[in-house]
Amino acid sequence: MPQRLLVPSTAALLLALAAVAILLAVLALQYLGGLPPCPLCVWQRWPYVGVAVLGLLGWRWQPRALLALVALLLVTGAGIGVYHSGVEQGWWALPAGCAAGAEAQSIEDLKRLLAEAPPACDQVGLTLLGLSLAGWNVIASLALAAYATAAALGRGRRSACDPSATSRSTRRAGP
Repeated sequence: MPQRLLVPSTAALLLALAAVAILLAVLALQYLGGLPPCPLCVWQRWPYVGVAVLGLLGWRWQPRALLALVALLLVTGAGIGVYHSGVEQGWWALPAGCAAGAEAQSIEDLKRLLAEAPPACDQVGLTLLGLSLAGWNVIASLALAAYATAAALGRGRRSACDPSATSRSTRRAGP
């Protein structure tokens, strides 16, 4: 990875752009591709919203600290993805938010409930190369978290926006 990609402010901006791209992709799948999200799919979007906001803030202010928060958000998103993948595989029970909660009193009520119900969290809507979108979210979240961590902890050149940066020309020589 070229060193300039590890500059904290640059990494923060790139992570924000990646999060926005991922959100636009899933919204395109939803609205253009006709693939409505289940409740767990929606939960997996929220960390990316946070990454976009923190990444934009980190582009101009405290990038190393905000990159650490971005990494935590992405690991959280990966955890939600692992949980969702497990629900899809039947490894653990369907969460309460993914199960129907109302009772139908008539055929019309049943039709209305079925029409309004979100997709079930244990049903895979789309697979790519054998992985569901939840599985791909785990991979993307962990890869982006590793990048955020490398940029936050790495020795990438500090930018002028990083207040912890000190210029060698302003340092005084010893006595």
